[in-house]
Amino acid sequence: MLESIIKHILVTEEEAQDICRRLGKEISRDYADKNLVLVCVLKGSVMFAVDLAKQIDAVCEMEFVRTYSYGNGTESTGKVQMLIDFDRPDIAECDFLVIEDIVDSGNTLKFLVEHILAKGAKSVRTCTLLDKPSRRKVDFNPDYVGKEIPDEFVFGYGLDLFEKYRDLPYVAVVSPEYLATLGL
Repeated sequence: MLESIIKHILVTEEEAQDICRRLGKEISRDYADKNLVLVCVLKGSVMFAVDLAKQIDAVCEMEFVRTYSYGNGTESTGKVQMLIDFDRPDIAECDFLVIEDIVDSGNTLKFLVEHILAKGAKSVRTCTLLDKPSRRKVDFNPDYVGKEIPDEFVFGYGLDLFEKYRDLPYVAVVSPEYLATLGL
């Protein structure tokens, strides 16, 4: 079944772990003396956020948010909605790092940075596993990038294909033939 869906593997399981180790070292260095709070964007970034957190050699906490910007297709609607937010009394004392699976239009991370800053955060930076700068719709660049990728629809390692395949240990590119069968 997967053979008919996958065009090719874009990020192997080994490469994903290498990315987590590399970013973990950078984040550990940058947040060594800070009150770090990782903000995991549900659902897509869970796998990446957990693996990344294991590589961060700094005391940190985790919060979870859930946003929505995709309709039934493969493209962002451009309108970000907050479905699950966090609330904490010490927000002004915290340095937040928003962890995302992929930056495409940039709308979601830009929205989240502005949202968390408006709540009174000390600082907010961003980290993404994958970055598609060719798709950017807003002026936004993540602070930490695992890998820049071409403009292809990807799934696996937390990223879904119509809510399936998040559990794959790698990131794959969806076959254009498969998308055509869906009318996309």
